[in-house]
Amino acid sequence: MTTSSRKLDHIRICLEKPVEANSRPFDDLVLIHKALPEINEADIDTTCRFLGKRLSAPLIIGAMTGGHPLVKEINVRLAEAASELGIALGVGSQRAALEDKSLEDTFSAVRDAAPDIPIIGNIGAVQLKRSGPEVIDRLVEMIDANAVAVHLNFLQESIQPEGDKEASGILEAIESAARGRVPIIVKETGAGISLEAALKLAKAGVKIVDVSGVGGLSWAGVEAYRAAEVGDSELEEMGRLFWSWGIPTPVSIIECKAQGLDVISSGGVRNGLDVAKSLSVGASLAETALPMLKPATIDTKSVVKAMNPYIRALRISMFLTGCEEVRQLASVPLVVLGRTRDWLDARGFDLRKYSVYRELAR
Repeated sequence: MTTSSRKLDHIRICLEKPVEANSRPFDDLVLIHKALPEINEADIDTTCRFLGKRLSAPLIIGAMTGGHPLVKEINVRLAEAASELGIALGVGSQRAALEDKSLEDTFSAVRDAAPDIPIIGNIGAVQLKRSGPEVIDRLVEMIDANAVAVHLNFLQESIQPEGDKEASGILEAIESAARGRVPIIVKETGAGISLEAALKLAKAGVKIVDVSGVGGLSWAGVEAYRAAEVGDSELEEMGRLFWSWGIPTPVSIIECKAQGLDVISSGGVRNGLDVAKSLSVGASLAETALPMLKPATIDTKSVVKAMNPYIRALRISMFLTGCEEVRQLASVPLVVLGRTRDWLDARGFDLRKYSVYRELAR
């Protein structure tokens, strides 16, 4: 099966099947309500800077698709919506366009539709290793990208019928790419990034990670459906067994931030309150993808309509925690409950740093 055809499979399954994780880790984070916010809601400023550009809110419409003529319009609508809202956009893996130049416009169309926003290119770590760091310049040129995400998807590849499981030499390839002129974002795809991996990435020169932890789309689940369709019952079983494998998104944010990395939160970001919670535990921006896919099959207006509540809920969260600027969310007190608390305790993190002491230090 070609890379291009596989992209259509992924889109179809994500639109037709239940593909999300079986847990909601963000529900374990509770921001402390501030009965005396001492600010005016009208004075709240959700803007931030990312990759040298100003955003209206710390939001990214995450990587979804590209690489097939039938999905070009989806990318265009996502780009138009991101441009209208003043937020960032990531494209799906550009591998298909590297293999077939005729597919480049399924990606390049996003820059035509959104000339002024930050756009993030995308390549798999295995393809980076095989092509060498010079491939980054080709990806950037294709869409006039402001950065390139190098995605790690070895859970997905383990379940995928045609999966590529050659993981040796990946860190060296990332280190070479990180020395280039274009910012590199190392991005997981639903299984999260641990403290140990974050330490290696930081030593390799990586500055930004997109954690994509457990809590959102399960690529093991997507590949389980694909395995079932081709009659591979053993891989289908593996996909269901590993459906929720990985590190919960809030945990991954905290572990990566502990290594001094700039963190993008993704994996189960389903509303503006999740965005606020992400920033409260150390993320700089938050990203959502799957919830924007179905609206993007309709029109640009539907994507804007789906994203607007994220910004509104973020503003409400800021008002109710007394934050006039998004950076202040990093110092609001919160309570960590449930499995997330157990996980962080077991990993040796001191949860008192998120408690009342934060309020006293503000």
